[in-house]
Amino acid sequence: MIGAAKDAARSLRMFLAGDVMTGRGIDQVLPHPGDPRIHEEFMTSAEGYVHLAERRSGPLPRPVPYAHVWGDLRDELARRRCDLRLINLETAITRDGVPAPKGINYRMHPDNIGVLTLAGIDGCILANNHVMDWGRAGLVDTLDALGDAGIGTVGAGRNSQHAAAPLVVDCAGRGRVITVAFGAETSGVPGDWAAGDTLPGIEVLPQDPEETVARVRDRVAPLRGPGDVLIVSIHWGGNWGFEVPDDQRALAHALIDHAVTDVVFGHSSHHPKGIEIYRGKLILYGAGDLINDYEGIEGYEQFRGDLALAYFAEVNAGDGRLAGLDMVPYRRRGFRLCRAKGEAAAWLADAIGRRSVVPAPGLTRSADDVLRIGLAPGAGSARSVESR
Repeated sequence: MIGAAKDAARSLRMFLAGDVMTGRGIDQVLPHPGDPRIHEEFMTSAEGYVHLAERRSGPLPRPVPYAHVWGDLRDELARRRCDLRLINLETAITRDGVPAPKGINYRMHPDNIGVLTLAGIDGCILANNHVMDWGRAGLVDTLDALGDAGIGTVGAGRNSQHAAAPLVVDCAGRGRVITVAFGAETSGVPGDWAAGDTLPGIEVLPQDPEETVARVRDRVAPLRGPGDVLIVSIHWGGNWGFEVPDDQRALAHALIDHAVTDVVFGHSSHHPKGIEIYRGKLILYGAGDLINDYEGIEGYEQFRGDLALAYFAEVNAGDGRLAGLDMVPYRRRGFRLCRAKGEAAAWLADAIGRRSVVPAPGLTRSADDVLRIGLAPGAGSARSVESR
């Protein structure tokens, strides 16, 4: 994968995934489909999204096993022994709830939780614009389902204190990863979704960047010890476009400068966006969707919405600097992640390496079409990314 053998004992390897949307059409093809009724302007049943995918890629046998959704990524996860597997989960996990009046509402039946446990997910980021699609009751059901499955959560909770609490994952004696998560109104998070003293909800990103930095610093300081790695997750910005707004870049830099953040993990865009290495620390401005049911939907073809990246980062536990990053390309076909190579990998490399406002330093493509980031000497790491 990445890094060097001499650093292995002092580095943490993590799998980071952007939006994972296992509700709606995906839920309908899993072993325990929920009520397919949805409340969209042009679609009244989640089955409609299955039909769109079948029209594009052919019939889907039902039910598909949980492994189907992860496709070729499952083997990659098994091959790469990660200390942490962290995803942004964009769906409520509930049978019930009242649909929020926002036009699009995702939910997955709780009995389909196996689609997450199968992939060995350690933590789900819930500070996003879909986790409360079925109201506060749906959020509580989601927290219960994930808790019962032994999957950690961050960014949402039964009250404001719970929603603000960092997720701490002990990486088998190699160190710990601490994650703090926020959902920004710029991503479509309704302001009234914020958690209250006795009200379930999410941790909404403050308007003032200094307040955000202070919150991260205050919450992490009592927990953080030597060798711990800090991730700040932010669901921010629109769905399409490679632009990185100045305010996002300024906040990411401030989090690294003043809150001693090691990884800024941004998501919301449906496609991968720019990457920046700032003071040796990794910033993902938009990780893109990993799993969704958009197959067959037309529009925005210039962004290649069928393509996805799985991010495998290695971070030095001593100083939090990036040791290296592998980005493995996939194409969604038949609600399955299929390894993408050749032209698709080249397009993704171009999209994040040159089309983005923030260029990716040292971006290379390996012989097996893995996209890799390596740092020049003096820029945070003394070596380029290498294959294990």
